[in-house]
Amino acid sequence: MTEETWPAPLADRALDATVDVPGSKSLTNRYLVLAALADGPGVLRGALDSRDTSHMAAGLEAMGARVDRDGTTWRTAPITAGPGPVEVACGLAGTVMRFLPAVAALTGRSTRFDGEPPARLRPMGPVLEALRDLGVRVEDEGRGTLPFTVTGPIVGGSVDLDASGSSQFVSALLLAAARMPEGLVVRHTGRTLPSLPHIAMTVDVLRGAGVDVDDSRPEIWQVTPGPIRARDVRVEPDLSNAAPFLCAALAVGGTVRVPGWPTETTQPGALLPELLTQMGGSAHLEGDTLVVTGTGEVHGVDVDLRSAGEIAPTIAALATLADSPTRLRGIGHIRGHETDRLAALATEITRLGGQAEQTSDGLVITPRPLHGAVVETYHDHRMATAGALIGLRVPGVRVRDVATTRKTLPDFVGLWTGMLAGTGAR
Repeated sequence: MTEETWPAPLADRALDATVDVPGSKSLTNRYLVLAALADGPGVLRGALDSRDTSHMAAGLEAMGARVDRDGTTWRTAPITAGPGPVEVACGLAGTVMRFLPAVAALTGRSTRFDGEPPARLRPMGPVLEALRDLGVRVEDEGRGTLPFTVTGPIVGGSVDLDASGSSQFVSALLLAAARMPEGLVVRHTGRTLPSLPHIAMTVDVLRGAGVDVDDSRPEIWQVTPGPIRARDVRVEPDLSNAAPFLCAALAVGGTVRVPGWPTETTQPGALLPELLTQMGGSAHLEGDTLVVTGTGEVHGVDVDLRSAGEIAPTIAALATLADSPTRLRGIGHIRGHETDRLAALATEITRLGGQAEQTSDGLVITPRPLHGAVVETYHDHRMATAGALIGLRVPGVRVRDVATTRKTLPDFVGLWTGMLAGTGAR
């Protein structure tokens, strides 16, 4: 194996494995932001140590916070802003480039944000315009993308923005709102609002930290100014990262178990048990362990994934192995993720001999006989895991730059090979 092209292993028998999926990236990064704005030191237990969360921790430390990492236990201290300008390296992390500008504005210091070349293509305009409307100085030369510089102060008030491109635009403002002297009212003005569970997740973690959030009116959120309580919290497993492992049980047959599955959660991956049942598997909880069993037969579905677009690449990969067509709807917004995921999925499925047609808001996948090829990942971790899933059934699949999975899943290859060996990873 090399990082250039990784031979995706072919499954030679039904699966029987337990996979301990690391903590949620989405929750880890939200907890980190609140810890940096909190009224004292805190602790994150079960935190995800990955590229994205490392960029988040480093960005907050550049602003004056402290994040001491000991395995999956991270001890935090809030920002104590010092003099002089700050630079934040976002890598490829959408949560960093979108969540931290409002935090930077609170410090009143000039903060420059930049990232890797693909990150400079990701839309930032709605957040930057909202900050301007709230009195923050934003210098981006009219691009609406990285790189840009923000300089506070920010006092809050009310703001309208179009979050049709990403729910992160709303979360970015809500996470910092309690520390704005006037609080904040955010109104979504667009025609669609994807990934609502991620906004619900933001509201939930804010309320857990003692912040007063009123979300009783559709697509309007009001945050009352006040302290953010320091906390000792445990991070749930990343349910979206569990998706390729659970889908593997359907693809080749057998059983895959994921411990620590929450009975109640705001993570979009909570949709997986119901969806995988529709696609031919069975799913049930044994205590806090989700157990998914498949026969190797996969059925096509017609499903709206508006609220869970991050699992769309995995479901698309599974759909290439189905016995009937699949239509994925409501996911036009994933064109603005690490790459244009709709175009990337259509291209790579076609490269493998499949048929995938883009629609205005999704994909139609018609099963065809597949063959081996090198799957391009476009610096996108979900594309890498999608290629690995198809490779369970199709000989000769190689994944370009499988190391991109470190963005959210530091040891994907080890977990994957452990699952195939029947040992999982603990």
